[in-house]
Amino acid sequence: MSIDWIQFTPWASLAGGVILGVASALFILVNGRILGISGILGGLLAPKRGDVGWRIAFVLGMLAAPAVMGLLAPAGLISPPRIEAADLTIAIAGLLVGFGTRLGSGCTSGHGVCGLSRLSPRSLVATGTFMAAGFATVFVMRHLF
Repeated sequence: MSIDWIQFTPWASLAGGVILGVASALFILVNGRILGISGILGGLLAPKRGDVGWRIAFVLGMLAAPAVMGLLAPAGLISPPRIEAADLTIAIAGLLVGFGTRLGSGCTSGHGVCGLSRLSPRSLVATGTFMAAGFATVFVMRHLF
């Protein structure tokens, strides 16, 4: 096994994880809600009165954050991710992730970050399933194709 040292970013990844953990903790403390992206987006598909504004602001903030970071970060600090797949493959993968999110009653951020921190047994099983499926996919793609 070899490490792609150009794409290996332990400090940026650690910082992102800390920021996500703090944001999740603050979100549940301030709003009493879990910071799961699928739940936030799902709430926009079946909106309840008085519950749409913060969801739209959250989604817009997620979409705006990379642009703001690109403007504020020094040149060359951040490079766009390299995805070696066709557009159709990416679209199908996105649909499968959405299907899995509904099937699993939440997404990786909801279960892995928020659910595990609340000691949710369902989130432990879901996170284990996500990880096992990811490991299996990498193994199959790297060794059998």
